[in-house]
Amino acid sequence: MPDTASAGPGPHEILARYHRAMLDMSAKALADLYAADTVHAFLFLFPGMAGRYRGREEIRAGYRAVWGGSPARPESIEDVVVHDSTDPEVITVEQTVTGTLATAGRPFRFPGRVHDRAVADPEHQQRVMRP
Repeated sequence: MPDTASAGPGPHEILARYHRAMLDMSAKALADLYAADTVHAFLFLFPGMAGRYRGREEIRAGYRAVWGGSPARPESIEDVVVHDSTDPEVITVEQTVTGTLATAGRPFRFPGRVHDRAVADPEHQQRVMRP
């Protein structure tokens, strides 16, 4: 049996770190979760956003810029349902990010899911893998 303790964090730990990075709006912590050669593509864009980030450094710089200028402030991640699979490296996650749009003072809800070590929701997909 392989030694998984030294292989790095498993998918549940990666998910916990992803949640913390999103709530902290930490571009560094978020980018550190991605594989070095990841392509992070968006199907929807906020003004000033690139449609795609290539690699950790573009993800880090892109999220730093977007979060620095965004009126959206995530406050919680709710309705989290984790589905384990027969592969110990794969989980599917359904969740809703809630927060406030500072400019309007209104709440928002952003449903999403994680499948096969990728964050996937109706608007965008991003690859989240061990560093």
